[in-house]
Amino acid sequence: MLLELNVKDIALIKKASVEFDRGLNILTGETGTGKSVIIDSAMLALGAKIKGDIIRRGAEYAYIELIFSIEDDARRERLKELSVYPDDNGEIVISRKIMPGRSVSRVNDETVTLGKLAEITSMLIDIYGQNEFHTLMDRKQHLKILDEYMADEVIPLKKKTIEAFKAYKEALKRAESFDMDEKERLRETDLLSYELNEIDEAAIKDGEEEELSQLYKKLNNAKNILDGIGSAYRNLESTELERAVADIDSAMRYDDGLKDIYDELLDAQSLIETCVKDIGAYADALEVDESVLNETERRLDLIRGLEAKYGKTLSDIEEYRDNIAARLKELEDYEDNKRKAEKALEKAEAELIKLCGQLTEKRKKGAARLGKAISAELKELGFEKASIDMAFAEKKPAEDGADDVYFISALNPGESMKPLSEVASGGELSRVMLAIKTVLAKTDDMPTLIFDEIDTGISGRTAQKVAEKMDVIAMDHQVICVSHLPQIAAMADTHFVIKKEEIDGRNITEITRLDEEGSRSELARLLGGAELTKVVYDNALEMKELAKKGKSKRRGVAVQA
Repeated sequence: MLLELNVKDIALIKKASVEFDRGLNILTGETGTGKSVIIDSAMLALGAKIKGDIIRRGAEYAYIELIFSIEDDARRERLKELSVYPDDNGEIVISRKIMPGRSVSRVNDETVTLGKLAEITSMLIDIYGQNEFHTLMDRKQHLKILDEYMADEVIPLKKKTIEAFKAYKEALKRAESFDMDEKERLRETDLLSYELNEIDEAAIKDGEEEELSQLYKKLNNAKNILDGIGSAYRNLESTELERAVADIDSAMRYDDGLKDIYDELLDAQSLIETCVKDIGAYADALEVDESVLNETERRLDLIRGLEAKYGKTLSDIEEYRDNIAARLKELEDYEDNKRKAEKALEKAEAELIKLCGQLTEKRKKGAARLGKAISAELKELGFEKASIDMAFAEKKPAEDGADDVYFISALNPGESMKPLSEVASGGELSRVMLAIKTVLAKTDDMPTLIFDEIDTGISGRTAQKVAEKMDVIAMDHQVICVSHLPQIAAMADTHFVIKKEEIDGRNITEITRLDEEGSRSELARLLGGAELTKVVYDNALEMKELAKKGKSKRRGVAVQA
């Protein structure tokens, strides 16, 4: 879940920090205080496009930071695949620094591209604003919603379909390898035979390249080696170590304590004499035979040429050799193998089509149930005559089946069923998404959902129903919602107020977490407008109490009288 949002020098916000809790987090405030800036800031941290000059006037840069807690092992493993590792507290930090003309995004202090950032955040948070309904606007996501709704029914079948598609692709590749005329077959046979003979005739031995490289390096640099050991030979010969031994021997007549030093010098003298002999022997043995050098160079060129053509290592070359040998054997009995490959392809394709058909059948039944469930939720959200269904079109069988699925709807009386993206406005889409999320509350694995101004254009009973749906979703997810309606604010598990104040001649947006009394006062403001009377405060208290009772009832908790 999202633990914390930190913002610095964004628009009217000089510095703000919001610590979110589980359940339903509500942000309210007067119009124009900057409520949308909070959501916009979160979206910027998640990689949204920067629009206009959002850096606070006088600041060098803007900074946004999101701190997430990763609480389930499956999500940890998915993040691990992207090389993202939570710290010892199970947290990851996503930040974005925005400077004039450029920005830098980081995950746990490691710079990431916006593409990778999108992959990471797609498993942590969804944001739904008036203009941010990618899930509903993207038809590819509709199938994911359907499969998520009926996960228990389709997951086993989808796994089989994925395996069947993989087998089909392999069978297709093999069958296509026999799709050639006699001329092409002979050409491939000749090529493979040449490659096989080239590898076999080379007869490369394990470790040979390294051994030859060392030999070539030695022979090709013989002059430099001789120069070096010659200089060492002369320097060792010219040492006056023998004289030093004699000097210490003379001094020992007066002090036996020099015996150890004398012995050390004798050992050193013996070691140097041995080194001088070894250097001389090495120099005598170092004969550069040009034919050996040339043969070593030729052999190295051969091995490296084969590596460039057939693999970086001897193991790669041997694997390639085995593969072409097997292919040559196939081509020797071409017609029989072709028939076998075609039969295998027919079998794999039939299995894939069968599984896709079973998947389609299950999905159509599930789509009917999902459409009815969403339609029922929409009726409670003010769309009395709304109808949602899913249309199916056939596509080429793939690992996700053979279904092109998308939502169709008629949200108002007299309308014909059309693709959802063509008939719903931003405000309507927000409520459709709320209805979908309510239906999927138990199966959707997205930990955090943010709704921005989902209550636009609604009031009264519909507003109350929206609030209840938000609470249902918040039972299984962390929900963060910007709202201006008292019905939704009353449902908050955690309530924040956003205010704009003038400090030193400049407007500053500040965010405050409210206690119970503060939440009641803010709720009274939403209810009463300019004049906050005792009646308004009493109404606010009653609304809070009714919200608590409703929440307890939905959670199966006994309500005290």
